[in-house]
Amino acid sequence: MSEITGTRGTTAGDGGAAPARPVRWGVLATGGIAATFATDLRALSDAEIVAVASRSTASAERFAARFDIPRAHGSWADLAADPDVDVVYVATPHAAHRAAAGLCLEAGRPVLVEKAFTLNAAEAGELVALARSRGLFLMEAMWTYCDPLVRRLVELVRGGAIGEVLSVQADFGIAVPYDPAHRLYDPAQGGGALLDLGVYPVAFAQLLLGEPSEVAARAVLSKEGVDLHTGILLSYESGAHASLQCSVTSATATTATITGTKGRIDVPAGFFAPERFVLHRAGASEEFTAEGPRGGLAFEAAEVMRCLRAGATESPLVPLDGTLAVMRTLDAVRERIGVRYPGE
Repeated sequence: MSEITGTRGTTAGDGGAAPARPVRWGVLATGGIAATFATDLRALSDAEIVAVASRSTASAERFAARFDIPRAHGSWADLAADPDVDVVYVATPHAAHRAAAGLCLEAGRPVLVEKAFTLNAAEAGELVALARSRGLFLMEAMWTYCDPLVRRLVELVRGGAIGEVLSVQADFGIAVPYDPAHRLYDPAQGGGALLDLGVYPVAFAQLLLGEPSEVAARAVLSKEGVDLHTGILLSYESGAHASLQCSVTSATATTATITGTKGRIDVPAGFFAPERFVLHRAGASEEFTAEGPRGGLAFEAAEVMRCLRAGATESPLVPLDGTLAVMRTLDAVRERIGVRYPGE
């Protein structure tokens, strides 16, 4: 892998200077989130996908044709060994993240891993230790943390705009028809609401409050043993709490509210990639709105490329210790609701 040089990642229309050469991405897996990533990456003038891999050569070739990608690999190992790939985006189901990301790190490739980062905190710790031992960049694809409007919200909260935070409320639920072969219902693929959807409200709460001192949770489980609808209460030594829920059987409002001693912030539907939020304090309200294109996965890709060009092995926006803390909370929730995955 040659050295990455040039300016920071730039979104289309932002007027940034052109880099010396594009950052060359490899995409590992060909499902829906991989397609979204490939689409959103087009918003970055200094990025290109040069290779894609699947366990099926035919699947890789179809994806490559769809997105005009030069090379299609029929194995993960071939992608990891591709000398023209600067960084790999791992887009497999959760259960394969440890193996796929580990393979790429062992081959010397920086990696962006889709969320939830792994099945559990132990696997997450193994990946983090591997990346740190080899001096390689590693980041969870928590695009919410990289969103400019969310970053503005966090800036306001940390600056005391609503005083001391007392509570965070957030939910993410979608209605998915039951199909035991679907990844959301399949324990072998890390199915259930928590890892796929619940990671968003948990990560949002911990972005604002940190790792909780206590975790309580209740859930409705499927006959296969994955969580269908889960309620979570995170408690903190400060007295603050976070009330969160996730579901694969019902479409929730997907909103968030942060309440403090001096005010409140309401984030409407789609809190994980908001178009606006409203700050309420001192009897007045102020609306903050997003600017520019909203291809959310481009924000995380731009952050990865900025870090690579700076020679950083971690992102300050999505720090690995924060990812590990979220994984510990998800483990605690699963312990409370009685969900275990094959092999654990």
